[in-house]
Amino acid sequence: MNILLSNSSDKPIYEQIISQVIAQIISGELSPGDSLPSMRALAKDLRISVITTKRAYEELERLGYIITSVGRGSFVAETNTELLHEEKLKIIEEYIGKAVEEAKIIGLSEEDIIEMVKLNYENID
Repeated sequence: MNILLSNSSDKPIYEQIISQVIAQIISGELSPGDSLPSMRALAKDLRISVITTKRAYEELERLGYIITSVGRGSFVAETNTELLHEEKLKIIEEYIGKAVEEAKIIGLSEEDIIEMVKLNYENID
């Protein structure tokens, strides 16, 4: 499991962990049944508090992405990746809808909006 944290992000560290684990599950990088590092091991690797990793794991479990078994550890839950993908698409559509609304307010044309999307897409790592 590869987690990269940014201290300059507005997003709290535990939320950065959550979003990256979810992204890895949705992309198939993490599969159902895969074991996750222990809370202590992840905290040590990321040089953060165990409390932070505990909070992230608890939220991932509450959301149904992982299951934790005392004495065995935490594992990726059996999830419907298609459903997860659809949920993410819905969130993306909401963001795009809001962006388009704002663009229209300042008078951007459809062509301008499309060009902005293309430029932003090309600039993604």
